[in-house]
Amino acid sequence: MMALRAGLLGVGMMGRHHARVLREVDGIELVAIADPGGDPHGVAGALPVLPDIDALIEAGIDIAVVAVPTRFHEDAALKLAEAGVHTLVEKPIAHSVEAGRKMTAAFSARGLVGAVGHVERFNPSLQELRKRLANGDVGEVYQIATRRQSTFPARIADVGVGKDLASHDIDLTAWVAQSDYKSVFAQTTFKSGREFEDMIAVTGRLSNDIIVSHLVNWLSPMKERVTVVTGDRGTYIADTATGDLTFYANGTFPLEWESVSSFRGVSEGDVTRFSFAKREPLRVEHEAFRDAVLGLPSDVVTMEQGLHTLEVVEGALESARTGTSVAF
Repeated sequence: MMALRAGLLGVGMMGRHHARVLREVDGIELVAIADPGGDPHGVAGALPVLPDIDALIEAGIDIAVVAVPTRFHEDAALKLAEAGVHTLVEKPIAHSVEAGRKMTAAFSARGLVGAVGHVERFNPSLQELRKRLANGDVGEVYQIATRRQSTFPARIADVGVGKDLASHDIDLTAWVAQSDYKSVFAQTTFKSGREFEDMIAVTGRLSNDIIVSHLVNWLSPMKERVTVVTGDRGTYIADTATGDLTFYANGTFPLEWESVSSFRGVSEGDVTRFSFAKREPLRVEHEAFRDAVLGLPSDVVTMEQGLHTLEVVEGALESARTGTSVAF
């Protein structure tokens, strides 16, 4: 079978990783790179760096990856859809819900695969977590809480922490729970002197009645990426920075040592850290995109799903502005 001819738009901080992985995945051949800013990380190799999306399309590509700033997603994606090119757009899908709807409709109308790069779905800890939740290993799920905190990334200039980071948590939460969002309430703060928020706290409820919460910021001197799922049999903690998954089971034996009971809690049971294969999430994401294009079974993040995530993020930002909850 001939390899899919791939084009990459944008070779900045994220695009450089796409360039590497596109060269590694079986069934894909990276044939063209475009970036009006040149090649700051030297990833083009023997390929010329084309000036824009039009030149990339003219190279005769089957698939494309769009890794440029969010405000440019809509224009690039609509041109790629018109040209009949299957496309993976970095998250968030677009700068606005209206733009995301146009993109989603364009790819759907032409029968093309349109995907969004919510790469956290492909983190090994979350893949394992979703499988165990689907098997009912934690019983009924009560709550999903995430924390995503780090230092300020100077490279992000066109969106706030909501669209850049909280979108990860909103997507992965809906995915592991297999349920869309029903409502959200949020608060934000602005401490870095920009027009965009750099801290957001979101609470909400999914359609299946699971309570959710997300604490996300660019104001912490450490890096934390944690997903906590609590159910009637215990709690899973997925650390997506390390790819680890740990289960804290509810105990079946009461503790008779009073001081220990007060410290640990009377229902603490076995603690298990699972061992499983830990593949690079970006590589798994590209394999899923390739399989979707080839018509094979795939769990690629569709543009429809990416659009729902953006709608929830926009709802959270609206909630922060108005002080009221937003329903979907």
